[in-house]
Amino acid sequence: MLIIGHTLVGWRSHRLERPIEHVAMPVPETKLTGHAKDALEERAIPEEWVWRTITTPDRTEIRADNNTHYIKAIPEYGGRFLRVVVNPHVTPRRVVTVFFDRRLRRDHETQSGQRE
Repeated sequence: MLIIGHTLVGWRSHRLERPIEHVAMPVPETKLTGHAKDALEERAIPEEWVWRTITTPDRTEIRADNNTHYIKAIPEYGGRFLRVVVNPHVTPRRVVTVFFDRRLRRDHETQSGQRE
């Protein structure tokens, strides 16, 4: 992988066949936990989507456990919602887990009248 300015060159996922331009760069103070790395591999989620979700979320939630949930629709994955859970109370911040939230898709489709 080669990064030139804001262009990621030579990176390909199983879904993307061309370089990605204007890639959100990783947040320096945030690290992936072992579980988050395993989740990315098992679920075939590109790490770039994690950083994009954290840096430009569609929305954020702070849950009862005080973890911050960053949520973003991923166009390259059919608009499904990626949820990135971050523990902001440690240094560096830790990405706890990453997954596509099926409940959000179902809730969004029900609200928009696509599904009942």
